Amino acid sequence: MSLSDFFSPVNPDRFTPKQGFYTSQLGLKAGFFTDKFPDLGEKKYDIAIFGVQDDRAAVNNEGCALAPDYFRSQFYSLNEGPFISRIIDLGNIKAGASISDTYVAVKTVVAELIKLDILPVIIGGGQDLTYAQYLAYESLEQKVDLVVVDSKFDLDEEDEEGLAAKSDTYLNKILLHQPNYLFNFSNIGYQTYFVNQDSLKVMSKLYFDAHRLGEFASDITLTEPIIRNASMISFDISAIRSSDAGANANASPNGFYGEQACAITRYAGMSDKLTSIGFYEFNPAFDQNGQTAMLLAQMVWYFIEGYYNRKKDFPLSPKSQYLIYRASLNDGSAEMLFVKSKKSDRWWMQVPYPTGISKNERYHLVPCRYDDYTTAVNGEMPDLWWRTFQKLL
Repeated sequence: MSLSDFFSPVNPDRFTPKQGFYTSQLGLKAGFFTDKFPDLGEKKYDIAIFGVQDDRAAVNNEGCALAPDYFRSQFYSLNEGPFISRIIDLGNIKAGASISDTYVAVKTVVAELIKLDILPVIIGGGQDLTYAQYLAYESLEQKVDLVVVDSKFDLDEEDEEGLAAKSDTYLNKILLHQPNYLFNFSNIGYQTYFVNQDSLKVMSKLYFDAHRLGEFASDITLTEPIIRNASMISFDISAIRSSDAGANANASPNGFYGEQACAITRYAGMSDKLTSIGFYEFNPAFDQNGQTAMLLAQMVWYFIEGYYNRKKDFPLSPKSQYLIYRASLNDGSAEMLFVKSKKSDRWWMQVPYPTGISKNERYHLVPCRYDDYTTAVNGEMPDLWWRTFQKLL
């Protein structure tokens, strides 16, 4: 089966302004599937944008299946940045006969694009599509570090049928799926009054990372090390405050500001490890003057800018590009090793594999902050080190 079988083509007339696009705008820079499906094996494209027109499992947000074309109407009017973009718009995956059919389509497309070294950018539907995005990594047999930007955990109890993921329960499907390829889960921006306390206990028991919205109120750069380790990202538009992004039936007065959301997606683009990203739950029915559509367009623009500013400085070799720092704990039980990139000043921490766990590698590198290093220098074990070590057991 060809990838073209999953897509309905793009109709550029729906988002081209009357005067046409200026030469600097993305509408003239990107490629489109209009009548003939592009040859993706030619290595012409770095990023593939596609929409998913299925909101059957979106809880209390019917209408988000219409998101892709409203996004396009704003995105392609933006000017290309200080980079040469190699973007292809593959069109939309229409809703299948069942929600499971849609999941199969998304899973297949994401997996094939990653194999071709093309990064998929998914424009929602409901956030339950995160489950389909995750399933792509099963066929690739890759361990997954999942980062979700959301005001909730989406771990609520499922209905009796439990046959398909829903936008407020899809994380259950990921956690229980076998075989299990999930190495780590991180939530960015949860709001405690939306979260069941039992869910927080689950996160703690599994040594997953859950970060309250307030942690980033004064410094959005704190999200960068969390995002840097992600294989895939799922961004729920309702994580942004309603005054900046009101186009969601579940919008809330509190959340990230628009500029913070753009910073998060830029960090996502810069992550050398990231291979897919999805933006979900944007509902044009609630948009005012296209404000949320424009914000989403800008978020994707910043993601692309980040992608073309990747540092490719994950600590491998040559060693001359890195600085090595060592710190000893007060009780003398261990020496901790940190790595700093000379190219970007970013930090990593070495966490040793328990004996017999890995035959090929002696330690796991986890992105960290300078504060983690100073904690170790003061003789204390950083929480990040301990949580990572527990996941390696």
